Amino acid sequence: MTSILLISMLVLFLLTMPIALAIGFSSTIAVWYSGDLPLIVIVQRIFTSLDSFPLMAIPFFILAGGLMESGGISKRLVHFANTLVGSMTGGLAGVTVITSMFFAAISGSSPATVAAIGSIMIPAMVAKHYDVNFAAAIQSVSGALGVIIPPSIPMILYGVVVGVSIGDLFIAGIIPGLLIGLSLILTAFIFSKRKGYKGTQKYTPAEQLRAFLDAVFAMLMPVIILGGIYGGIFTPTEAAVVAVFYALVIGIFVYKEITIKNLIPIFVKSGITTSIIMLIIGNAGLLGWLLTKELVPQTVAQSFINFSDNPLVFLLIINVFLLVVGMFFETSASVIILAPILAPIATQLGIDPIHFGIIMVVNLAIGMVTPPLGVNLFVAMQISKIRLEQLSKAVMIFLLVLIIDVLLISYIPEISLFLVNGLK
Repeated sequence: MTSILLISMLVLFLLTMPIALAIGFSSTIAVWYSGDLPLIVIVQRIFTSLDSFPLMAIPFFILAGGLMESGGISKRLVHFANTLVGSMTGGLAGVTVITSMFFAAISGSSPATVAAIGSIMIPAMVAKHYDVNFAAAIQSVSGALGVIIPPSIPMILYGVVVGVSIGDLFIAGIIPGLLIGLSLILTAFIFSKRKGYKGTQKYTPAEQLRAFLDAVFAMLMPVIILGGIYGGIFTPTEAAVVAVFYALVIGIFVYKEITIKNLIPIFVKSGITTSIIMLIIGNAGLLGWLLTKELVPQTVAQSFINFSDNPLVFLLIINVFLLVVGMFFETSASVIILAPILAPIATQLGIDPIHFGIIMVVNLAIGMVTPPLGVNLFVAMQISKIRLEQLSKAVMIFLLVLIIDVLLISYIPEISLFLVNGLK
């Protein structure tokens, strides 16, 4: 059954079938071919995969991100970040990274971060004579922070399939997200210094304060979410509902940029995005069950241990493997399929499952900006109107920095676990 499953999946991938459908069809073919399982098991396993209370957080976080994106949040965050660092060398590149970090803590989605911030920052950088390839590249890699800085949809999925605290995963993502953000700002500064990209106007402390007050409601959302979860006030799923309510109130009554009329397109877009993710989750759950039934996780685990039982070697192999997987496969599906296989091996080798979750998410986030199928690249290409080969060349220096970051995160567990252990 395993051979039929993997071969049919590979063929469907080569035929460019969407990943969710490829997983579902190949699993169905394998069940039918086996002959010892009733076809009804397909529906049962898909339903079981979706029948999880923590998964309800996903549609609510997606909706909250859509409401904040349409409610004037992006431009206020951009303006506030511009008052802080816009006057520095390469200031607009720094503004792009900082604003993406703020927005990542609202949306939980990388493509949404690139779309919301990039539509403002890429044209602004080009207008100030930044190279368009550089502008699109810095926005693409900054958008990767959307799944690293909490809340994060891949972290929710990892927590569900591995059975670890989603709240702990959220807390563990803060320092890695800050590390990556600072490394991108430093890289952009060095590049801008060489290219002579000057800053914009200087802002007075009074103007900075006004910009802060204008954006403060946006920046309070992650504080409310993380503070509520770790303070024991609500669960991650309940936090997502609170985020939607907060985003509605701010967008309609405070910033007054959301009307009843434009709520419908926001709901429709969020519903479509949720449906796609849930389709992937359901079909990936069926695939994971079949692989487990065929003892594939145990075989893979034994292969890794036979190769080397040194956790340092294991982490190196896993990093290379996940970087390659992230280049070709959708992040949510990768987490659901691989986490139940790899996390037990990591735990067996003495690696904390929370730490390993952050390693997985960061690696797969890098895949979002890695050619040929990095989703962030395609969003940035749409905005900047450049070709993939141009953007791929420009993004390489940032990919090198991100790989250094992921190695630091992998081999220094305290980067991920310091806040988690400190708050217990």
